[in-house]
Amino acid sequence: MRLFASIQARLALGIGLSMTVLWFAAAAVTAQRVGREMEQVFNDGLKTTAERILPIARRDLREGRLRRDGADTGSEEGDSPTLIGRAARYGQDLTFVVRDRDGHVLLGSDGVDPAIFPPFTQPGFRSTETHRIYYDVTRDGNLTISVAEKLDHRRQMSRTMLVGLVLPLIIVIPLSLLLIIVAVRRSLRPVRRLQQGLARRGAQDLSPLPDANLPTELAPISAGVNQLLGRLTDAFDAERTFAANAAHELRTPVAGAIAQAQRIRSETGEAQTGQRAIEIETTLKRLMRMSEKLMQLARAEGGRLQLDAPSDLRTVLGLIVEDFVRAGERRITLAVPEAAVLSTLDPDPVGILGRNLIENALRHGSRDGAVDVTLTPDGQLSVRNDGPALPPETLDRLMRRFERGTGKIVGNGLGLAIVKTIADTVGATILVTSPLPKMDSGVEVTVKLPTIS
Repeated sequence: MRLFASIQARLALGIGLSMTVLWFAAAAVTAQRVGREMEQVFNDGLKTTAERILPIARRDLREGRLRRDGADTGSEEGDSPTLIGRAARYGQDLTFVVRDRDGHVLLGSDGVDPAIFPPFTQPGFRSTETHRIYYDVTRDGNLTISVAEKLDHRRQMSRTMLVGLVLPLIIVIPLSLLLIIVAVRRSLRPVRRLQQGLARRGAQDLSPLPDANLPTELAPISAGVNQLLGRLTDAFDAERTFAANAAHELRTPVAGAIAQAQRIRSETGEAQTGQRAIEIETTLKRLMRMSEKLMQLARAEGGRLQLDAPSDLRTVLGLIVEDFVRAGERRITLAVPEAAVLSTLDPDPVGILGRNLIENALRHGSRDGAVDVTLTPDGQLSVRNDGPALPPETLDRLMRRFERGTGKIVGNGLGLAIVKTIADTVGATILVTSPLPKMDSGVEVTVKLPTIS
């Protein structure tokens, strides 16, 4: 059933079977027509032979040659005065007899058996179980001739003719089927190119399909897919725009609310009210971080992440680490190569990616543990912390949105999702390893960023 699911197999099989049936039908019709023509040719040969031999036999008998030759034969062998077996001048390959009015055999071909010739009744053709016979008679009715041909000979000729028709088909049909398969396969190349083009696309690539040089059968499909991609692009753009605008618009009122909560905490003298103000401030700061992450996610999904001019990845990572150091984080170590690591990636998404990796490592690592940031010359960025090892089922879902490593850590579950979105968009690979090699703890996230040499 898998074979018939392929359009190529269906076309090749359908055309091949149709062609084979037509070839054999044509061969059968041809064999039937040729058989009738051959039958006519054989009958004409019998008739022509009879018409040629009968005048010669009549003249020989009239001139007395038959009696003279018969006398010689009788004197030697004592046989009756006939020329049976002595008719070389009439053709040794012929089977015939010449009889008189009374049915006596006067002349016959070499080795002829007169018993195979039924008595003469009228001129024309007659068939027996073994022979096809033609009868003819002289105008005066004194002599009759019977010319016979074996039916086996005709059957042999028919079989030879049939083999001559079928044998080429045995060679031509497989070659035709092979050519059909090749032709169908070549004709479906645009379909395979279209399928391969779609398969190679990344999850974020919603650009229209190229519709140049497409067959007329595929042009409507390409147009329909492009319309669908256009609608998806519009929907995703609207979603990203809404998320970015909502996050941006929330920053000002949330910042104002945080300031009011801080003022209430500083002005109140009640412990319970102060605690409530602290909780409100904490919640609003989480909302502020969430809005920032949503803006980063919208930037990762909708922005142009590649630039024409390359930039040095070392510079971007150095600025990010400096920001953390100025904020009071002294646990970060940065190791970069001496030579520049050039990439066409936009520094902005690279900064978003690096910042989220470092934040994730600081948040989920041990309180006093170091966070090692390493960049190799080939663009491999690794961020390692010494936090607790993650179970395999957690590793599988860490890249999903709003997924957290443990329930005890405060976070929004978007850091690694943003990293994965950027990596998928630029064609980078991401790998999470836990525990670290030769250790029973620690987590390392590695992203292979595209670089230029």
